[in-house]
Amino acid sequence: DLLLSNSCIPFLGSTEGLDFRTLLLDEERGRLLIGAKDHIFLLNLVDLNRNVKKIYWPAAKEKVELCKLAGKDAHTECANFIRVLQPYNRTHVYVCGTGAFHPLCGYIELG
Repeated sequence: DLLLSNSCIPFLGSTEGLDFRTLLLDEERGRLLIGAKDHIFLLNLVDLNRNVKKIYWPAAKEKVELCKLAGKDAHTECANFIRVLQPYNRTHVYVCGTGAFHPLCGYIELG
């Protein structure tokens, strides 16, 4: 209904089934950060499909292999699902992902 009434703009940047998990709204700068499977997206709030920035951040291959050896599903469990997007300061965001059952965190500089 929203699409038919032109009341929304769908995000077209991902047709890969990335399993979006977490959001961070930055109203001050008009941005939206989205944590997904192996990716972090930075979107413009005015037009979600304009100047989309994407960071590919997969789990290490050896961690994925260990995950599969533990009997986990390679496609639905053995990836780096981004779970935390937290403002750190005016220029950085703190990010954590599952890392195929070996959590990892880092900082992203928002340029």
